[in-house]
Amino acid sequence: KYDRESNVRIWTGWQKWVVQSIMAAFAVFVIYVTLFATWLDLVRYPSFLGCVLLCGYLTFPAKKGMQRANHIPWYDWLFMLLGAGAFFYVCFFAKDLTIRLGLLNIRSYEIIIGLCGIISCMELCRRSTGIPILCVAGVFVIYTLYYYWFGKGLGPAPAIRQLTIGLFFQTTGLLTTPIQVCAKFIVVFIIFGAFLERTGISNFFINMANCVAGSASGGPAKAAVLSSGLMGMVSGSAVANVATTGVMTIPMMKKIGYEPEEAGAIEAVASTGGQIMPPIMGVGAFIMAEMLGVNYLSIAADAIIPAFAYYFGVFVLVSALAKKRASRSKQSEDAAIEVKKPLLPRLYLLLPVVVLIISIMKGFSLMRSGMYGIFVCLACNVASFFIDKGTKNVWTNIVNGIQEGNFAGLKQLWNSMMAGAKSAAEIAIPTAACGIIIDIMTEQTSLATNLSGVIAGLGMSNLFVALLIAMIGCMLLGMALPTVAAYLVGVTLFVPTLRSLGIAPLVANMFVFYYGIMAQITPPVCVASYTAAGIAGADAMKTGLRGMLFALVGFLCPFVFVYNPAILLQGTVIEIIIGAAQLLVGTYFLALAVSGYFKRELPVWMRLVFFVVALCFIDPNWVTTLIGLAVGLAMVAWNVLAAKKTQAA
Repeated sequence: KYDRESNVRIWTGWQKWVVQSIMAAFAVFVIYVTLFATWLDLVRYPSFLGCVLLCGYLTFPAKKGMQRANHIPWYDWLFMLLGAGAFFYVCFFAKDLTIRLGLLNIRSYEIIIGLCGIISCMELCRRSTGIPILCVAGVFVIYTLYYYWFGKGLGPAPAIRQLTIGLFFQTTGLLTTPIQVCAKFIVVFIIFGAFLERTGISNFFINMANCVAGSASGGPAKAAVLSSGLMGMVSGSAVANVATTGVMTIPMMKKIGYEPEEAGAIEAVASTGGQIMPPIMGVGAFIMAEMLGVNYLSIAADAIIPAFAYYFGVFVLVSALAKKRASRSKQSEDAAIEVKKPLLPRLYLLLPVVVLIISIMKGFSLMRSGMYGIFVCLACNVASFFIDKGTKNVWTNIVNGIQEGNFAGLKQLWNSMMAGAKSAAEIAIPTAACGIIIDIMTEQTSLATNLSGVIAGLGMSNLFVALLIAMIGCMLLGMALPTVAAYLVGVTLFVPTLRSLGIAPLVANMFVFYYGIMAQITPPVCVASYTAAGIAGADAMKTGLRGMLFALVGFLCPFVFVYNPAILLQGTVIEIIIGAAQLLVGTYFLALAVSGYFKRELPVWMRLVFFVVALCFIDPNWVTTLIGLAVGLAMVAWNVLAAKKTQAA
């Protein structure tokens, strides 16, 4: 309803049930493969992509505005059947292809099959994600053909053959690590998140946030921040968070006096932070763990301090804005939010998340942990049936669910399966396209090494300049691509340069990951802010600009953990404690600078002083830290005394 980029087919009648059945069957297929299958890689991953193509073409039309119900043009059938058929061909002849791939003995008609699969993937990527990623991948493909044709003198046909073998038949192109992680882990967690949402966890999080923060200064805004952060822990999607929690929190914020742009910006910033909040972290953490070859739990643990600082900064900001508004209106700050349902009887709804985290900590695979979470979620749903007194109209409640309760009926669970399948297609297709870029840069050409040298040369081997170049590049990618895709391309383009300058692998990856996410609330392409603006009835660009300002701590935090890796738990306990304290103090001063209020409204020059003080905490050098702390405390003391004088007068 609120996402301007949404563009899906309309299905009604028996056609709707057929399409829904295909989507649900795909979700069941993923769960089956996760639990029981021991297939070859050339069976498992091509079959996954083949199913994704079927679901994708059934979901996304060729262009916006093609809203004719129950209609698929002939060329869509062609794209869908040729593309899916190409991947299923690899499944059926996997053993034979495995033997012949070692000898590069791929037949001519198989090259045509591979081209059909690649083209079908890229067309679906254009439909689901947009033109930018298609242009980026197209540039790399053209460069590779030029490289083979003129650089190696192979001629046009051998160049196309070499490119197709690498991209389609080997597990370094479309079937590389990102799509493998998507097939093994991400889809399971997407389905898990869909089940959680429909079995009452989202409403529970919102009510819990209202109970905790509703009576505080800026209560509705703080409730929005808290509920969006909690939802982000399990959904990992900025737009989904805005759509889920924003429809409740944004009207509450507007009701107590927040401007529409302000309310939308707060919700967008809080929802975007869900992608850096453990344990899910916008599913990018799964890919990061696989690419770094480390345990996923360590990635989630390392990200805790920066994520806490992000939300701490937003909390301080909304509190200061509430007090600023109250000081202007000379009225009480906010009315308390009424929590209609008691929380304690519904604490069992947290069990799926608890079981998920415990399973990961116990050492179970991510696939198994996600499946355990799904099973516990279904068990909690059965408990909700009896708690919500579903036995009064048994069959009606089982089918339709209980509207005023937490029990999800068969229809809601069916919709969860479909939502999981659709979301899987939305993530898997751009992820596969990123596989093309990664393969070309790292396997088929030496472009990654050459580009790393160019960036290092532009930065003159200066760390700060190289970080600025990487930041701008990741932001541009994040504006054009989904978060996971932006992270994957950013890792390929910029991480080698950062590594060559002495930055640890985890820190370099997290730097790229953060800026790919922050681009989601950076104008002119700020999807989360546009969605929030639609709900708030606000100007989209103004909402985006305010959101960027409110999330300033998220833009500066990556520089902090590059210069002070201790906040990513890379150091001794003392270093970690000191680094976390420096980050939180700097975040507090930054929030005061952005809000323009501490005990009284701050003049512009004082806001600039607080901003400079916050910057002093980026470098862990004791000189800058002590100078920043001294100046910041002096400004705080000044404002406390000035406020007392004003109050006395």
